[in-house]
Amino acid sequence: MDWHSIAADVRQHFWIYLSLPFVSAIIGYVTKVVAIRMMFQPIEFVGLKPPYLGWQGIIPRNAAKMAGISVDLMTSQLISVREVFQRLEPERVARELEPVLIEAMDRITRDVAERFQPGLWNATPEFVRKRVVQRVQADLPELIAEIMRDVRDHIDRLFDLKTMVVNNLVHDKKLLNRIFSETGKQEFKFFGTAGFYFGFGIGVVQMICWVLWKQSWMLPAFGLFVGFASDWLALQMLFRPLRPRRVLGLTVQGLFLRRQQEVAHDYGNLIADQILTPEKIWVAVLQGPLSDRVLELLQRHVKQAVDEQAGAARPLVSILIGSKKYIEMKEAVAESLIRELPLALQSINRYAENAMDIRNTLTTKMQKLSAEQFEGMLRPVFKEDEWILIAVGAVLGFLVGELQVFLMVH
Repeated sequence: MDWHSIAADVRQHFWIYLSLPFVSAIIGYVTKVVAIRMMFQPIEFVGLKPPYLGWQGIIPRNAAKMAGISVDLMTSQLISVREVFQRLEPERVARELEPVLIEAMDRITRDVAERFQPGLWNATPEFVRKRVVQRVQADLPELIAEIMRDVRDHIDRLFDLKTMVVNNLVHDKKLLNRIFSETGKQEFKFFGTAGFYFGFGIGVVQMICWVLWKQSWMLPAFGLFVGFASDWLALQMLFRPLRPRRVLGLTVQGLFLRRQQEVAHDYGNLIADQILTPEKIWVAVLQGPLSDRVLELLQRHVKQAVDEQAGAARPLVSILIGSKKYIEMKEAVAESLIRELPLALQSINRYAENAMDIRNTLTTKMQKLSAEQFEGMLRPVFKEDEWILIAVGAVLGFLVGELQVFLMVH
């Protein structure tokens, strides 16, 4: 075709040709939106036969691995269990717990005494009963403080932070999704927008090539290229360069890395509010995989306290009720007190949250991470099955290109 023929053809099909860059831009945008959706949705497998005939979001499908990535960063770079527990003052914890546990110990003392020696407690003069209860209550703050000191000093062998966080995230895949989606919210938004502009630019080239040569393979090929290349380019812009560089007089850096201060603040808030809360920590300490060690420690302290409170009267008590019953009473007191602890500990949540200062600890330390360490927060989300996302984008682009050929020819 000569230039006059080309010009006449462009005038005749002007709006069709003009649509090509916009269709290409839409391909770039849609393929990115689909790719992002495929990372997070659906939460559970949808299809005929897992894992092949259907789909589950990449993050939910790899929940244990993704949770492990988050925890590895958290435990190796951001937070030390020993460090945050050292911030709890045993005497302050005792003061906070005292009102709740004093009431509980009054009830426990009466219940245990009546259970092991029916009628004896009620037959005991009121002033004697008051004296016993007062003695128990007077010694309670020091007992709590002593237990807290022991727990604080040996927390590494009593509390498994990694298991706690991984279990929480594996069982709550929506929360796992939320961690990654909120951490990279600006990046995911950019991912779609970049796909639109990259697609538009490539679409302009596509339009020129079609005007000049009109080869049927061009539109599907360009569609495939848009879906594939825009993914790659957008990823490069998110994470490269790692550190600020001067390019043509401008300072450039990967978009995610440039937002380190803002991401650190959002991440610290999310983890402190949803995962590393005092309430969940107490549950993990008392019911987690190492809880048998915690219970053993608590029982040892309580039994020792019972012996000390019995003091010189202990031999007489043993004779009156029997050595075996005395030991059983100590165990009953310890077990009853331990059962009261989960509820009692909720009363110190506000103090524990302020003292541990997990929110600021995470935020401050994340802001100081190196570029390589910080990249590791979000990059694994894209790396995991990245080829599938790019392939889906390429296939969608190819199919839209085929549709364009059909419309152009017919």
